[in-house]
Amino acid sequence: MDSILLVLLAYLYGSVLFGEHIAKWKGVDIRSVGSGNVGATNVARALGKKYALLVFLLDMSKGLVPVWLARFYMGIDSWTVFLVGVASVLGHMYPIFHNWKGGKGVATAFGVLLGISPFLAFLTLLVWLMVFKWKGYVSLASLTACVFAVVFSLFFMPAKIFLLALVITVLIFYRHKDNIKRLMEGRELKVGS
Repeated sequence: MDSILLVLLAYLYGSVLFGEHIAKWKGVDIRSVGSGNVGATNVARALGKKYALLVFLLDMSKGLVPVWLARFYMGIDSWTVFLVGVASVLGHMYPIFHNWKGGKGVATAFGVLLGISPFLAFLTLLVWLMVFKWKGYVSLASLTACVFAVVFSLFFMPAKIFLLALVITVLIFYRHKDNIKRLMEGRELKVGS
């Protein structure tokens, strides 16, 4: 399979905002509820945990499936895996089908990591769970897990995968800039608030 085609398909699949489509199907405009974000956390606020889990799994698949295909056809240490991973996350953040207004990319990034290394994805998930249980903030847990994904990939993965984790983490931090500001000001909402 051609690398350019894989990257394009990864971006286009990433551009499908499952949270928005599922909420619309349930008669809810997800962008006018809660934080206005299309991801699983806001879907949980608007539609409940069952639909949030569905959105999380579908958004995760946007990173997992393209990266797994790239690994299968090109090998883990290829630039195609790097580009496909970035394209998946960028598609979710800046979707062509939704006026370039997407989500924050955490579930899709987790799918990218899972497609590269289930072991590293598991370690990163453990970090997320510990921080979330300790502090109660999805945003803080997500940002901390991203940092640890970079650290874990530095020690356990090829250089291109470390670079991939670093680039995706920078993108996720950028998309969380408002959350970071609210965390610093003590205004970020905890789950259930």
